[in-house]
Amino acid sequence: MSPLYHELEARWRKLFSELAAGLDCPPTLRLRTEGLMEALVLSGETDVHTLRERMAEVYCECFGNTVADDLGADWVSFYPFPQIPALARRAPVFPSAAH
Repeated sequence: MSPLYHELEARWRKLFSELAAGLDCPPTLRLRTEGLMEALVLSGETDVHTLRERMAEVYCECFGNTVADDLGADWVSFYPFPQIPALARRAPVFPSAAH
């Protein structure tokens, strides 16, 4: 694996682990990571299918369940390459008391 591929995995891990912990993640991290994914495919170092599979594995490691479990089996239709399925968990909402 090249240094760029190692960097890509580190970015996925950072992005997904922060989101899984309920933290905010800057959009620049997602966008720059998507650019790196595209660059690796354009350079011929890897292909879209291989990247998606590895990204799904890292997602599962961080969230404890698969992308398909969270977003449905057709998640790829909603996140075409090189988009990353990076969704923050919903914040808890509590009703306010009327005064």
